[in-house]
Amino acid sequence: MKIYGDRISGNCLKVKWVCDLLALPYAWIDVDVVKGETRSADFLALNPWGQVPTVVFDDGRTLAQSNAIIRYLARDSHLIPADAFTAAQMDGWLFWEQYSHEPYIAVRRFHLTYLGKPADALDPKLETRGYAALDIMERRLSEARHLAGDALSLADIALLAYTRLAHEGGFDLTRYDGIRRWIAQSEAELRLAPAH
Repeated sequence: MKIYGDRISGNCLKVKWVCDLLALPYAWIDVDVVKGETRSADFLALNPWGQVPTVVFDDGRTLAQSNAIIRYLARDSHLIPADAFTAAQMDGWLFWEQYSHEPYIAVRRFHLTYLGKPADALDPKLETRGYAALDIMERRLSEARHLAGDALSLADIALLAYTRLAHEGGFDLTRYDGIRRWIAQSEAELRLAPAH
């Protein structure tokens, strides 16, 4: 299996973390998003959406969209709750992450950290809606150790990717005790060095 990804992308790191945790063998192929490598003819032949991550399996099939990829890779593993309702709750967090979390927290981080834009040049909705997403997570994590069920699941992995780096987007996590505890716990479970 080949993973085409950019290590600055939380969406790509989700896939790497699932593979590493489940001991799934892969070859990582670096694709630089900032340099526009996802827009090359060769890459667009793999994924016409022009996005990373993209996985190419040994049989030649390709799969894109980070949460679809991790959902497929983790099938029949402990990362998907056995209880159908809890698994559906996990899926809810996966959909919410791409619709209500990543477009604000990850996008603000990308503009500030990788494009070097000043904060006052960004759409203020990125900050407002990013904090709204963090508030929702904090409500859950102030009373639970995990986002779905009582064990690490794909929901935790998907939300960890950009939440642990929210400070790079100018988000202050000091007021979120539940989120900070969950980040440390999830990093330990995934055997990741703490984010700085």
